[in-house]
Amino acid sequence: MLWEGDLIDQLRDSLNRDPESWENPDLDRFLEALAAWTRDMDGWFMNRGEPTPEVPSWELFGHMLLAAGIYE
Repeated sequence: MLWEGDLIDQLRDSLNRDPESWENPDLDRFLEALAAWTRDMDGWFMNRGEPTPEVPSWELFGHMLLAAGIYE
């Protein structure tokens, strides 16, 4: 199991190694994308054929963080 802190470390390492692969490499853009993806996540779950969780989980939080790096 990947612990949430490990995921955050991996995201930071990815950004440091290859910032060009990130659509949102600074905090302002990252937080803007995080908010936008969170507002639109019902569509992400619908496209996957899954219901939107009623109760947030660490797994969902991980998806949110991963998406915020690349969400346009």
